[in-house]
Amino acid sequence: MNAALLLVVGLVGLVQTLAPRPVVRAWTRVAYRDAGDAEPREWTYAAARAEGVVLALVSLVGLFRVATDDAEGSPTTDERPEE
Repeated sequence: MNAALLLVVGLVGLVQTLAPRPVVRAWTRVAYRDAGDAEPREWTYAAARAEGVVLALVSLVGLFRVATDDAEGSPTTDERPEE
């Protein structure tokens, strides 16, 4: 995966974890024609926060894998076998 995409996903997850109410409010406006009538239940904010934690953790694991693959996967000129 692209490291920039993983970084964006991690930042979205962090924002969603720290401030779930504005995120739910924004998605409610996107999802419904008349968002003024829609009232999310209280568990929606806990679910949004849990989703944010999952996104942030998945992003961190992905970024760690990208970093370790780059460090171990590309041999230097000293490590290449001579032909």
